Amino acid sequence: MVPPPGPTVGPTPARPHPRTPCRSPESLRSRRDQVVGSFVAQRAERDVALVDHLGYFTNLTNLLAGAVLVVVGAAGLARRDVPWWLTLARGVLTACLLVVAVVYYGMSPGDGGAAPGVSVVLHLVVPGAVALDWLLVADRPALPWRRLWWVLPYPLTWLAVALVRGRTDGWVPYGFLLPERGAGSLALHVVGLVALLLAAAALVWAASRRGADAGTVGR
Repeated sequence: MVPPPGPTVGPTPARPHPRTPCRSPESLRSRRDQVVGSFVAQRAERDVALVDHLGYFTNLTNLLAGAVLVVVGAAGLARRDVPWWLTLARGVLTACLLVVAVVYYGMSPGDGGAAPGVSVVLHLVVPGAVALDWLLVADRPALPWRRLWWVLPYPLTWLAVALVRGRTDGWVPYGFLLPERGAGSLALHVVGLVALLLAAAALVWAASRRGADAGTVGR
């Protein structure tokens, strides 16, 4: 018996090469707009996060104190006189950092959403180092008592900005600033914090006379 013929063996037909679909100029522009829009949105999110980060009195005061100390240190290394207003700013920020430490550890302990190590640095290490530097390093003239009120403009300006943000976009850095707490609660907290700030400033002003250079700031 003759076997049935097998399949004919021949060259395998070539498969068509997949082609990249040709995109119209409109689709390319749409893709570009999506990429640019995503980039802008990501930048906006980062900017908002930075604004919120600096909205905390602790973070902003630590940043300003670090900047002032760098400038003062650079002036000392260059053997240049430090302007009186920079010494005054240093005293104001030292008083503010004392308030940060007292309020955090004495009235509202917690991490505030930050890592525990970060909270220790911001609320204890930096305020302690700045206070010791002010107390032990006599590299500035004494602060005049008549300028004690200069401790108020910076924290009151921060408070005003925080209250405006609370009324406009609903974000506040601390619970006592919530509008729903009422004006009475807010006023009580503000009066207490101002009193604490003035007490801390009085200590800083008094410490400025400990082995201070000759003269008084801003005479």
